Amino acid sequence: MTHEQPLRHWGRVDDATLARALIVSPHLDDAVLGCGQLMSAHPGTTVVTVFTGNPDEYPTPMRLWDEQSGFAPGDDVMEVRRHEDAAALAVLGARPVHLGYVEHTYLPGDRPVAPEVIAPVLAEAIEDAGPSCVIIPFGLANPDHDATHRAAMLVRDRFTDISWFCYEDMGYKHIPGMLAWRVARLFRAGIWPTPALPLTDGSIATKMRAVRCYPTQLRALDDDWRITDMLAAPAPEQLWELNAPPAGWESLSEIS
Repeated sequence: MTHEQPLRHWGRVDDATLARALIVSPHLDDAVLGCGQLMSAHPGTTVVTVFTGNPDEYPTPMRLWDEQSGFAPGDDVMEVRRHEDAAALAVLGARPVHLGYVEHTYLPGDRPVAPEVIAPVLAEAIEDAGPSCVIIPFGLANPDHDATHRAAMLVRDRFTDISWFCYEDMGYKHIPGMLAWRVARLFRAGIWPTPALPLTDGSIATKMRAVRCYPTQLRALDDDWRITDMLAAPAPEQLWELNAPPAGWESLSEIS
């Protein structure tokens, strides 16, 4: 086997790559939960959130997640969440972009928006931002997360002059096998996710200030995941760079 770079170069992410980072977020909290420390070290990051729109009408009875979040019938849930997200991103010096799609649990039959529908609008947002890199979720477990990941992968080939990374979907990455499943699928497709070492804020304090801007979401996230305890654990955020295999290593994708 051969490789094109010395081993000491692999995994490194230079400052220029992150100078104008763009993070794709399924919902109004996912980017901060998964990349808050990264954003705190790189003010000016653009966060493109896919599912930010109001449904035609909120369901009756209310969905369980909204009840867990502390909402009552008649509340404009998404308006509150957009304000929370704006406050959180302001803490991190990030710029929000909303695509306006509706979350799957507000849609008939709980069917998520198709990746093919999201992809062209996401591509336009990326084009407008002119980023130095794009950071997308692995898209684990939640149908909206999966649709976001798949849509981003559909447009990745249009932006081959910049680096692409995946971040680990907070909470969902702890479901047994979920992260490994997505890494394996990408690996088999000839896209090798490789742990990267970007510069982040060594302290979680700024990220947690941003996280606390989501009081309604935290109620539900703590109820389902005890997310505050997870975030307090000394586990670093992990980005994975998406690249082709090194020259001469391609056959490893076919080994079972």
